[in-house]
Amino acid sequence: MARFLFVVPPLHGHVNPTMAVGAVLARRGHDVAWCGATSFLEAVLPAGSDVVAGGADVPADAVADVEARSQGLKGAPALKFFWEEFLVPLAHAMVPAVDAAVSAWHPDVLVVDQQTVAGALVARRHGIPWATSATTSAELVDPFAGFPKLQEWSDGCLVQVQLDHGVPAAEATAGRLRFSDDLVLAFTTTALAGERDYPPHWRFVGPAFGDRPPHDPSFPWDTVDGGPLVLVSLGTVNAAAGGRFYRVVAEVAAGRSERFVLAAPPEVAGPMPANVVVRPRVPQLELIGRAAAVVCHAGHNTVCEALASGVPLVVAPIRDDQPVVAAQVVGAGAGIRVRYVRVRPEELGAAVDTVLTDPAFRSAAASVGASFAAAGGAGAAAAHLEALAAR
Repeated sequence: MARFLFVVPPLHGHVNPTMAVGAVLARRGHDVAWCGATSFLEAVLPAGSDVVAGGADVPADAVADVEARSQGLKGAPALKFFWEEFLVPLAHAMVPAVDAAVSAWHPDVLVVDQQTVAGALVARRHGIPWATSATTSAELVDPFAGFPKLQEWSDGCLVQVQLDHGVPAAEATAGRLRFSDDLVLAFTTTALAGERDYPPHWRFVGPAFGDRPPHDPSFPWDTVDGGPLVLVSLGTVNAAAGGRFYRVVAEVAAGRSERFVLAAPPEVAGPMPANVVVRPRVPQLELIGRAAAVVCHAGHNTVCEALASGVPLVVAPIRDDQPVVAAQVVGAGAGIRVRYVRVRPEELGAAVDTVLTDPAFRSAAASVGASFAAAGGAGAAAAHLEALAAR
């Protein structure tokens, strides 16, 4: 049996797949633990999960503050902000905590999220095998394509992080902190990410879903019966800033036979037609299982949940990796992209009509979903990690 330490950032979408993989490893008799922001991990991990020498804690509003200050940034400025304000500071903050966790817990393998490069640095320092956890299909393409100067600058950032933590200059080479040379777990498939000449140690395992949540009897299920269901979600981070988009949804929904469920704060969503249910939190997986279409921000988790159920999408990317994921959805033929900031009711309504009525979109979504199922998910990821530990 082996010991696996997951090194993760304080972001739900990056921790969720590790919980599913960790559960499989634990059922197979391995020891599993997490290292990261202590209070965040204790709040999101299942009760009884092992958080080792967490430290590097993050104030409750710190991530929200970075998110708020990055609003409106796109392209090169958005990438530079992400590196300067999140990735590099997080690396500096986490190196001591990960070092302490490794010294105290003695893992056989580190599973390192791409955004917690401290885990890669410490793994190399201790000579421990490590795998990259690539939790979004956008991580698998070059984010600096078209920005060669920014690529050079980011490479320098990775070198400097290593130098600042005692890595000899000859070893502080750029790039290796983002992708392991031994194993990259890509929680997607090429049916969504696209066919490319990927390295042989990149393993496409599909989304790693945990146990489905139990039925939520508190949701007004009777109000969503009587017509095709359309789920609308901008994710937890963007929900409070979606006022304009929600007003467009209201105009689209008015007078239609479809039922809409809008995951949004009611005070931000504003008045809605009778065929729209608004809740700040919704049983998303259960709703997707009943949905005819999903309208979302192209967040990787929501996209994969929809495609796993063969549900076509209308995607309105806002920021970060969402434009890349949206392009992948369109490229797979599983959805239509609209403009988040400028979309008008006619455009959004036409996109919803198209994915509801053109069977090609549902067929493409089902094809991607079938590729997810065939890839093996959390079980396949666990098997690859076991093989790495056995080397």
